[in-house]
Amino acid sequence: MSSSPLAKKCCVPGSDPTPSSDCSSACSVMFKVPSGPTNGMPKKESETDIDEALYSRQLYVLGHEAMKHLQTSSVLVSGLRGLGVEIAKNLILGGVKAVILHDQGTAQWADLSSQFYLREEDIGKNRAEVSQPRLAELNSYVPVTTYTGALTEEFLSGFQVVVLTNTPLEDQLQVGEFCHSHGIKLVVADTRGLFGQLFCDFGEEMILTDSNGEQPLSAMVSMVTKDSPGVVTCLDDARHGFESGDFVSFTEVQGMNELNDTYPIEITVLGPYTFSICDTSSFSEYTRGGIVSQVKVPKKISFKSLLVSLAEPDFVVTDFSKFSRPGQLHIGFQALHRFCAQHGRSPRPHNEEDATALVALAQAVNARALPVVQQDPLDEDLIRKLSYVAAGDLAPINAFIGGLAAQEVMKACSGKFTPIMQWLYFDALECLPEDRQALTEDRCRPCQSRYDGQVAVFGSDLQEKLGKQNYFLVGAGAIGCELLKNFAMIGLGCGENGAITVTDMDTIEKSNLNRQFLFRPWDVTKMKSDTAVAAVRQINPYIRVMSHQNRVGPDTEHIYDDSFFQNLDGIATALDNMDARMYVDRRCVYYRKPLLESGTLGTKGNVQVVIPFLTESYNSSQDPPEKSIPICTLKNFPNAIEHTLQWARDEFEGLFKHPAENVNQYLTDSKFVEQTLRLAGTQPLEMLEALQRTLVLQRPQTWADCVTWAYHHWHTQYSNNICQLLHNFPPDQLTSSGALFWSGPKRCPHPLIFSVNNPLHLDYVMAAANLFAQTYGLMGSQDRAAVAILLQSVDIPEFTPKSGVKIHVSDRELQNTSASADDNRLQEVRAMLPSPEKLRGFKMYPINFEKDDNTNFHMDFIVAASNLRAENYNIPPADRHKSKLIAGKIIIPAIATTTAAIVGLVCLELYKVVQGYRQLKSYKNSFMNLALPFFSFSEPLAPPRHQYYNQEWTLWDRFEVQGIQPNGKEMTLRQFLDYFKTEHKLEITMLSQGVSMLYSFFMPATKLKERLDQPMTEIVTHVSKRKLGHHVRALVLELCCNDDTGEDVEVPYVRYTIR
Repeated sequence: MSSSPLAKKCCVPGSDPTPSSDCSSACSVMFKVPSGPTNGMPKKESETDIDEALYSRQLYVLGHEAMKHLQTSSVLVSGLRGLGVEIAKNLILGGVKAVILHDQGTAQWADLSSQFYLREEDIGKNRAEVSQPRLAELNSYVPVTTYTGALTEEFLSGFQVVVLTNTPLEDQLQVGEFCHSHGIKLVVADTRGLFGQLFCDFGEEMILTDSNGEQPLSAMVSMVTKDSPGVVTCLDDARHGFESGDFVSFTEVQGMNELNDTYPIEITVLGPYTFSICDTSSFSEYTRGGIVSQVKVPKKISFKSLLVSLAEPDFVVTDFSKFSRPGQLHIGFQALHRFCAQHGRSPRPHNEEDATALVALAQAVNARALPVVQQDPLDEDLIRKLSYVAAGDLAPINAFIGGLAAQEVMKACSGKFTPIMQWLYFDALECLPEDRQALTEDRCRPCQSRYDGQVAVFGSDLQEKLGKQNYFLVGAGAIGCELLKNFAMIGLGCGENGAITVTDMDTIEKSNLNRQFLFRPWDVTKMKSDTAVAAVRQINPYIRVMSHQNRVGPDTEHIYDDSFFQNLDGIATALDNMDARMYVDRRCVYYRKPLLESGTLGTKGNVQVVIPFLTESYNSSQDPPEKSIPICTLKNFPNAIEHTLQWARDEFEGLFKHPAENVNQYLTDSKFVEQTLRLAGTQPLEMLEALQRTLVLQRPQTWADCVTWAYHHWHTQYSNNICQLLHNFPPDQLTSSGALFWSGPKRCPHPLIFSVNNPLHLDYVMAAANLFAQTYGLMGSQDRAAVAILLQSVDIPEFTPKSGVKIHVSDRELQNTSASADDNRLQEVRAMLPSPEKLRGFKMYPINFEKDDNTNFHMDFIVAASNLRAENYNIPPADRHKSKLIAGKIIIPAIATTTAAIVGLVCLELYKVVQGYRQLKSYKNSFMNLALPFFSFSEPLAPPRHQYYNQEWTLWDRFEVQGIQPNGKEMTLRQFLDYFKTEHKLEITMLSQGVSMLYSFFMPATKLKERLDQPMTEIVTHVSKRKLGHHVRALVLELCCNDDTGEDVEVPYVRYTIR
């Protein structure tokens, strides 16, 4: 996801308008050589306290300011059953100042179904004291202590946030009143079987600094009217994306200069390219230009206390198909608290007597409720179901509610993201068996098993089914760790004949520790899958799990072959790239196996369930491709920091990777030049000239040569090329229509003058010289002072712009240009290349971009190169943190709270898959954004239906063809074609396997005659030029067919069995 251009800082009401000390310190380095890379951005002292190597992915979600607030917040978590430990785990990973665990209870058998830091030998011990050392290992920066006394006012006064879980309502109210009156923020969380409840009270004056966490939007202005209100029109190359109520500021407006100096202005959107602002009737006349940028203006929000909100609730709806549920459950949970107070226990699982008693209590609560809260009618069936499962304790429900609750604590600490206002209720009753009669009280009784909390909800039959499951988990990262934890808690693959196979080819890095909670600092560099498996065996020693280190793809189909997939009951993915997701989905469709697919991006997450013959597959729908940056914008007309960062990435590849790769290919492949000369247009000449530069003209012999090259290249890119561009298009150039050429999205650049005293200039030379040296296998240096001295002796020839140089203004103009290489010049360059024989033993070292190593100069180069180009075009620079996010591309912002919540939803769907649900409406695809907060649950889409003749089919259907005939011989192509004509009345017009065309109606007669009587596998081997592995039992063949009327018809693929 790309972010918007940085806006210039402007004053907002309440901010400190005085300049920071960063400004003066930046000037003080003018006449001395800087000691370390700055990347053109001032370094803030307070930022050094955050371990960016550990928190890097979370920083892309929260930002530095929010993280600093977290690090000053002490949090009390009361109640260390499954929900409490989930919340504590997420907060410790998140990096709050301190977490204090409070629990006066001892571990019971029922706790083991979801409290993942309790062991069977801990039964009877205090839950907080047992959990403390295991939670403390998660993050050495967060002190974790325990408290087992009463929650006195004196004790509570030491916290910024108090979290209550599994707490009686009477105690909630008492603590809630104290917290509300003393400015302590309160989160109340509770889970009862398949139901969850969450309440937030962050005081009467909470300051919300950022409601959604999205990068501020920015747009280019094309017109501003003098009116009341004034109307702003943006350039029509992209929608502005603003919403009514947003605040914006203006920069670089010419003519109507008053807009550049105003406080943030509230806007009203009029259309996709227009919005109205304040009264501009007295302002100067608008001339041209301007950038309008969204400004996040802090706002104050107020919460009611628990006591007041209990009587006058506001609800966040999690599932709009259950719109009336929050009000019903608000009454139901109050009745449940009364039941527990009266009986000293929860209602017995699926007990009719207790259910009737709870309904009666709910009716009494409802009768005394205020008219606005009163439910008419009260949903007695829902209350009975609440009673049936209230004694249950489910890991997936705790994961979901625990993820949400921890995120709310982070909001309370930081003021970042919109809080839940103020009640949230959730239920997953769809997980109960489609045949509700299957559940009886006898089957749900506790039996001193670690799964008692789950058996109370689903009965013993499902527990047995879960134990027998054979599942394949692809990926052991953040989602993979959470899935393994939940699998262990619910008993998946923990019984006789059960198994879980997890594969991941990655090793553990420090940045993983912030959210991949099965790993510890001493596990860094170990294999993820091995470590995760060892850790999850500590959570449940009965889990039957094995680890692999294989990539799942075509190259491992001999491992994950027919027999492997056919023995599976289902697949869960925990992947971070589209290609792998699409491949696994295709395998699931082929083997007709259920797939649980999920993903996260910061506070956003989604779950998709794929069920054979019932739903569409993951590949059935695709996100639209990301909008690419036009080539000419990158090369000559950038207007946003995203453009300069992409240009810098291209520079990195073009300087330190591709030239070295091409040289190595030239030296080792005798046909390289011949193949190069066959390329189109000017590509042959460009390639050979690049080889000449790399091997002859610019080949360094010493470190000093590398510094000289970097210094020259700096001048080429940031001075000479800009001078040439301004020679072609002077600042006052007009277009054919009379408009200024340098207007709208085209920002007029200016050349830079190198100064050894400019830290950013030296950053660039240091990084570029070291990387250049590395490609030639030469030693680099980090001695900035020595480099600065060396540069004083390097002469730079004066640059004179050339006439006749063609610079393309648009990509269309570039595409329409046809050029061919000068043959004489081509032969001249070819002759000057040293032969591979003369360079025997020489090789170069291509550099693959690696964003996370702060010592390899990669990000130093990217940030310096981008910010220098930004300076050329007067674009505000980006710090290293933002640059890494944009330039890294594959960096996915991540936070433990979202991961936990999403995996909770995945495992709720897993319950349904294991029970074999056959109704589409029983399953739920989900999307959520915890920042807003927003939740969406929807029924999966059925697979699209197709038809030939009267035969209906979907993506799950196929033709099954046995290649080996009764006589033991394999079917020939002729027999294959005849089979379809005879059995299905289909005439095959084209037949392919993968990318290999086996047959087509337009095939030359001689080739057709040759193939018709060949066995099918012989043709496949011949055309693909690859032998079929012994693991291949069947081939997938694609058909184009005509029906008996000669019309083209769409048909399923063929599974052609050969073994």
